[in-house]
Amino acid sequence: MVIEFRIKKCRHIITLNLIGEKKMNLMADILLNVTVAFLVGSILFGLQRKVMARIQMRPGPPIIQHMLHTLKFFIKETVFPRTAAMPFYVAITVILCAIWVAAVIIGPVTHGPLLLLFAIFAIHKIVEHNAGSSSGSPYGKLSCVRAVFSAAAELPLFAVLIIVFIQTGTMDLNGIIAYQAEHGALLFTLPLTAMMFIALIISKSYYYSPLNITLARDIVSGFETEHFGTLRGFIMISEAITWYMLLWIFLTVFLGALTPIEYLIGMVILTAIVGLINAVTPILNPNHSIMTEVTLAFIGIVGSLLMIFFL
Repeated sequence: MVIEFRIKKCRHIITLNLIGEKKMNLMADILLNVTVAFLVGSILFGLQRKVMARIQMRPGPPIIQHMLHTLKFFIKETVFPRTAAMPFYVAITVILCAIWVAAVIIGPVTHGPLLLLFAIFAIHKIVEHNAGSSSGSPYGKLSCVRAVFSAAAELPLFAVLIIVFIQTGTMDLNGIIAYQAEHGALLFTLPLTAMMFIALIISKSYYYSPLNITLARDIVSGFETEHFGTLRGFIMISEAITWYMLLWIFLTVFLGALTPIEYLIGMVILTAIVGLINAVTPILNPNHSIMTEVTLAFIGIVGSLLMIFFL
């Protein structure tokens, strides 16, 4: 009996050690992926600005400029407007950062459901809306209203999720990757769906995007205008992670399993393409931006469904 008790006790200790080790490995994996997302996203933003500058025959800022600005804001004084709705004004920036950290966990870390990642996009629009209204700034309020309009325009673009499900029969990232390993990349079987997602990526581009009406220069910096110091630093971290995740989702959903080097090459190519589009395309007013997104979504949805069912 004593020997049996000791064996059970040893098994219990080993089980606890294994669980603790798995938790530590998971935490390390999350920390590594979030750090990579911020660093790569920041450098890609710098690359995007450099591409735009070269096309417009300007030297442009250094590639690490976004990262330097992020670090700079964390050592600057944090000022709170008198019109700000406290404590919501502060909490909204932390929430914005937290949801994209959650996206990294759902995506690169665990390869969870694609539906949850698109839910984070929807939450992001809600956070944008509340960030604009919480500061009390007229520019923020205009950005808040535009966030509602842009959400209505981006809603059809989320049909990407349904079309991918119809084609693959799954919304799980591992299932989508496995489908492409057997049948080939979705980029070639659903090119119009990929076009719709690229339109979504362009609409989320932070530097002079023709479709990003919430941060357009006619309203200064939109909902970010009245966020200073540490709060702005958190926003810039979330911007870098957002950009990384958008590109990661596109590459994973439409090209399947890639090596880290292939992911990096794909992200650089997509960022350069977006930089080219931003450099040569005028910034559209809200009405034109919404109509452009809706038109692209209509073409993508109808064309993709025809290709699935009739080709």
